[in-house]
Amino acid sequence: MTLNIIQIILVIIVAFLAGVEGILDEFQFHQPIIACTLIGLATGNLLPCLILGGTLQMIALGWANIGAAVAPDAALASVASAIILVLGGQGKEGVASAIAIAVPLAVAGLLLTIICRTIATAFVHFMDSAAKEGNIRAVEMWQIAAICLQGVRIAIPAGLILAIGADPIRSLLDAMPTWLTGGLAIGGGMVVAVGYAMVINMMATKEVWPFFAVGFVLATVSQITLIGLGALGVALALLYLALSKQGGNGGSSNTGDPLGDLIDRY
Repeated sequence: MTLNIIQIILVIIVAFLAGVEGILDEFQFHQPIIACTLIGLATGNLLPCLILGGTLQMIALGWANIGAAVAPDAALASVASAIILVLGGQGKEGVASAIAIAVPLAVAGLLLTIICRTIATAFVHFMDSAAKEGNIRAVEMWQIAAICLQGVRIAIPAGLILAIGADPIRSLLDAMPTWLTGGLAIGGGMVVAVGYAMVINMMATKEVWPFFAVGFVLATVSQITLIGLGALGVALALLYLALSKQGGNGGSSNTGDPLGDLIDRY
C-alpha cells in the first residue's frame, strides 16, 4: 500500500506523540491500543490496526519499569508494527506477522530509550547551570528538548520504515524463517499470560477470588458473547458492592472481607 504525503505526516506525528507519551504518561498515546488505532485512522486501515493494537496491548501488560530496569518499548513496537502492517497491504491476514516482529522491535526500542536517557543526563547539567543563574525559561526549554528527544526516537524509525516502502518490508517478513516467527508468536503469547498474572497479582484479595473463578469458568463457554461477559461482569461488580455494604453493618466484626464477614455472621 502506498501512502500519500498527508498520511505520512499524520503517521509521523502519531509516532512523535507516542514517543513523548512514553515519558509523560498523560494522554497514553504510547499504549499499543491507542497508537495502532491512530495509525489505522490516519492510513485508512482502522480494523487491522485495531486488532493489532488490542493484541499488543495484552502483551504490553507484562512490560513495566521496575526500579532501574527499563521495560521493552511499547511505543516503538506499536508504531513500527502498525506501519509494517499497513505497508504490507495484507489487512487482517498480516496481523500475525506484525505481532511476530513487534517483540524484537520493542527490544530495539529499549536500546534507543537507554541512549536517549543517557543523552538527557547532559541536559540536566545544562538545566542546573540555568537554575543557578535564575534563568527559569532556559530550564523549561531544556526540559522540553529532552522530552522532544523521546518523540524523535520514535519518529525517525517510523520515517525510515515509511521511506523503505512496502516491497522491502514484505520481502523481509517473507525471509523470516518459520521457526523464528513461530517462536516469537509463542513467546508473545507467554508474555500475555505473564501480563495477566501481574495484573491479577496486584488486584487479588481473598474476597474477590470467588468472582474470578466464576468469570474464568464463564469465559470458557463459547456461546456467551463479549457483550454477555461484560454484562455478567457488571452484575458481579454490583453484587460485590452490595455484599460490601452488608459486610460493613456488622460493627466490630467487619474485617474488610465482605464474603468472610457474611460467612462468620451466619
